[in-house]
Amino acid sequence: MSQYQNSNMKVFSLNSNLKLAEEIADHIGISLGKCTVTTFSDGEVQINIEESVRGCDVYVVQSTSSPVNQHLMELLIMLDALKRASAKTINVVMPYYGYARQDRKARAREPITAKLVADLIETAGADRVITLDLHAPQIQGFFDRPIDHLQGVPLLSDYFEAKNFDDIIIVSPDHGGVTRARKMADRLKAPIGIIDKRRPRPNVAEVMNIIGNVEGKTAILIDDIIDTAGTITLAANALVENGAKEVYACCTHPVLSGPAIERIENSNIKELVITNSIPLPKDKMIDKITQLSVAALIGEAIIRVHEQQSVSILFD
Repeated sequence: MSQYQNSNMKVFSLNSNLKLAEEIADHIGISLGKCTVTTFSDGEVQINIEESVRGCDVYVVQSTSSPVNQHLMELLIMLDALKRASAKTINVVMPYYGYARQDRKARAREPITAKLVADLIETAGADRVITLDLHAPQIQGFFDRPIDHLQGVPLLSDYFEAKNFDDIIIVSPDHGGVTRARKMADRLKAPIGIIDKRRPRPNVAEVMNIIGNVEGKTAILIDDIIDTAGTITLAANALVENGAKEVYACCTHPVLSGPAIERIENSNIKELVITNSIPLPKDKMIDKITQLSVAALIGEAIIRVHEQQSVSILFD
C-alpha cells in the first residue's frame, strides 16, 4: 500500500460497512481513524472519537442500509461530534442513501423522506456528500451543500464487457430506469429494451409488456436497487418467455430483503452482479451472485475531492 502524504485527511467508519471502509482507506493509502460506536442499555447511540480531528478534512463512511434508522442515527451523532471537535470539513461518504425511494409526493399526505434525510445530514454538520447511484438524481437538489454523485454503470459495464457476449440487449425493468440502461447500452454498444409494468402496491410488480426485440439475445437487466427482487425476477421470467437466450441482472445496491434470495435462486436469472455498497451476509451470498467492489471508485473520488480535482472524470 502506497502511503498518502497528507496528514490532514482522516477517514472514519461507522458500523454499516466496515469492510468497504477498510478497502477505501487501503486504496487511499491511510489507516482508518479511531472511533468507537456503542449503545447505552436503552439503545441510545454513543460515539467516541479517539484521536484529534481539529483542523482536519474528515470523511465518514456510512451506508444507511439495514438497520436503516440505527445507521442513520450513528451518522448524525458522528457528524455532531466532528463539528464540536472543530474538524475543518466534514464529508459524508454514503455509498447507499437510505429513504431515497420516497423522493416526491405520489399520493396525498405522503412524506418526502429523501428531503428529510438531506436536511438532517446538513443540520448535523455535513459540508459535502459523496454518494453512489441515487435512486432519483434530483435528490442532489435536496441538499444546499456540494454533492458528488458517483455512478456504478461503468464498473458493471466493464464486468459484462469482459464476458464478450455475442448478441446482447440491455433491459430496464421499468420506465424510470431507462436513462441508466441507456448509459450501459452506450458503453456496451447494444440496443435497449424496457419492461412496461404496473405496480399495484409497494414491493409488488406485475409485468405487462416488453418494448424491444429480445428474441435469441442475451438480456442484461440493470437496476439501481434490488429489494425484494419481485420486479427483477418477474422481468427475467418475461424475457425468457419472449425468447431471450439467457438473462443476467445487475444492480448497484443489493438491499435483498425478505424473499429476495429465494426468488433469485428460483428465477431465470443466470447471474446477478452487485456491488458492495451494502454488505451482503454470508447466508445471502449464493452461487448466482457476483459482488464487485466500489472501494477504488470511492477512494479515488475522496482523493480528487481532497485535492480539488475533477470527480466527473471517473465516469465520463
